[in-house]
Amino acid sequence: MIIRLRQAFLILLFALSILPIAPTGSIAQEAAPSNDRPAATTDTAAKPAKIIKPAEKLPVTAFAALPFIEQAEISPNGLFIAGLLGVKGEQRIAMFPIFKDSGSPVVVGIPDETELASIRWVNDDHIIVTLQALARVEADRWYIQRLYGINRMTGKLTPLLSDMGGQNAADVLYVPSDGTNEILVAAQETVYTNQEGFWPTVFRVDVTNGKRRKVVVGKPNVWDWAADSSGNVRLGFAYNDDNQKSRLLYAKEGSREFRSIESANLGKDERLTVPFLFIPGTDHALIEKDNANGQTSIVETNIVTKQDIRYVYEPAKGNVEWPLLSYDGKILLGVTTDDQEKPVHWLDPEMEKAQAYLNAAAKNAKARIISFNRDQSRMLVRISSPDNPGLLFLFDAKTQALEQISAVNSAIGVKRLAPAKLVQYKARDGLEIEGILTLPKGRIAKNLPFIIMPHGGPWAHDTLSYDYWTQFLANRGYAVLQPNFRGSTGYGNAFLKAGEGQMGYAMQDDVTDGVHWAVKEGIADPKRVCIVGASYGGYAAMWGIAKDPDLYRCAISIAGVANLRREVNDFGNSSRSNLFRDQWQRMTPDFNAVSPIKAVERIKAPLLLIHGKKDVTVDHVQSVIMEKAMRGAGKPVEFVSLPLADHHFGREDDRMTLLTSIEAFLAKHNPAD
Repeated sequence: MIIRLRQAFLILLFALSILPIAPTGSIAQEAAPSNDRPAATTDTAAKPAKIIKPAEKLPVTAFAALPFIEQAEISPNGLFIAGLLGVKGEQRIAMFPIFKDSGSPVVVGIPDETELASIRWVNDDHIIVTLQALARVEADRWYIQRLYGINRMTGKLTPLLSDMGGQNAADVLYVPSDGTNEILVAAQETVYTNQEGFWPTVFRVDVTNGKRRKVVVGKPNVWDWAADSSGNVRLGFAYNDDNQKSRLLYAKEGSREFRSIESANLGKDERLTVPFLFIPGTDHALIEKDNANGQTSIVETNIVTKQDIRYVYEPAKGNVEWPLLSYDGKILLGVTTDDQEKPVHWLDPEMEKAQAYLNAAAKNAKARIISFNRDQSRMLVRISSPDNPGLLFLFDAKTQALEQISAVNSAIGVKRLAPAKLVQYKARDGLEIEGILTLPKGRIAKNLPFIIMPHGGPWAHDTLSYDYWTQFLANRGYAVLQPNFRGSTGYGNAFLKAGEGQMGYAMQDDVTDGVHWAVKEGIADPKRVCIVGASYGGYAAMWGIAKDPDLYRCAISIAGVANLRREVNDFGNSSRSNLFRDQWQRMTPDFNAVSPIKAVERIKAPLLLIHGKKDVTVDHVQSVIMEKAMRGAGKPVEFVSLPLADHHFGREDDRMTLLTSIEAFLAKHNPAD
């Protein structure tokens, strides 16, 4: 029998001797569609006006609750789950059994001021986790990555190459599919260029005890390595940050002789041909490549001669974003695309059959296969919708049994919250912009208090999926528009390039034009508009009230950037620091001209700043200096500084403070009632 949410938590709490948390129990059935229609009447002569049922105002705790699990991965044998589990208000690395009596749970805390980069099963008894931190190295701050193995049965944490003195000692190239314990990892041994071991060496590492041996010795300027599905190192990526030129080194199957087969100037946006799947016994490989229509597709090519053999997959709509491979990495099962209506396309007949069954089972929602075991017989499936965080299921592909494991958010369960949909509008120069519009449930979509919420990045995009910030705001009565402005990913290379030189200009105008569109459509009350965003979105919120001071009634910047400069994104001494800085430089002709801190005098609207002191992505000082500048100019500003919060608000207490601060500020400056 599947362990339900209540049972799983009780087992975890008992194993950890944690004080009991009152669980809410699992949900037996999927959410039914909402129905706000009035009851039928027998009086056909006089039909009453449609009754609109007011939305239930949920407590802040319902939205601030951590997900039951994130980054969930099923074990190769299909008996266990690993992921980031929400335990007592914090996220912890966990492994626990799906079936009763299959074993005991293991939970490991994440070190302070450290971010979890990845979780991956090595075999049925071990996972590896990659941790990242921003650490002091002499007078600078560098991003450091380290790798650890965790035993499922004992909870033993084994450092893997953690004694290396280099910056990155956690580049996993290969994980075996036969149940053995040795993985391939590329690692730097020192941060000093004049010392042996500066260029990453490939090690074969035993995850059970950390023992290692060298497989490929580091080569000058080769920063990255790649292996095939059999564990043979086949590629090296050389790069010189001074001239931003890169070379591709290739070794034939069974050989350790690497030769340069391709070069590119990354500074001029040239790209290397990077295989993601090698065809055994040949020089052929699968790559991503633009077709004649400019769409990113999957192509089989000879990587030595550069001759294309065949197109393996060309999307009917959108672009390929990521290949989906079998557990052993030898078969292309499908692809993810930027098509918001159908983001996953399965090429494997059995996976397509499973998806079709799940689609039929997911009424008024979307089913997404998030992980599968070695023979694809068991799968973790999340069934969710933009108005509900969803349910986590185990799917047996052989019997087509779909068993619920837990609600993603037990405080919300299967409640249908605010409806969301994709919308399109034209920017002032005619470019079509897509966004997600979320409307408060139970209110007529006319002259609503309005929030425009630009995303972070800026090289990212919002999707039509559950978002707890957006749903919280809609639950409080606000209409919310999340615009995917030019420069966003997910809309092809031309749309991405359209953002170059336009940070603070057309990129910001796209956000502004979203407000004008909503006002013209009658959705937004032009006198009740606020702008809210995080990270780059926080920058856009601050810049919005400076660039268009009469448009917004208030602004909220969460971990936002106030002072743009060439080095604003602390690149952590990346091997491509110059390249990244040049790419950043191309985003705007003059950082000072579009920095909010340089335009405080133009700001009229009150500003709320929220920032965590343990943010390793955007320095907390960005909000500190903005508050100081605002107060110095006599401008209305509030600052909520969270001593333990990171960039992603991974603690429940910090999410509570975040949402209650937003709610109080909006109630004061832009009330929904």
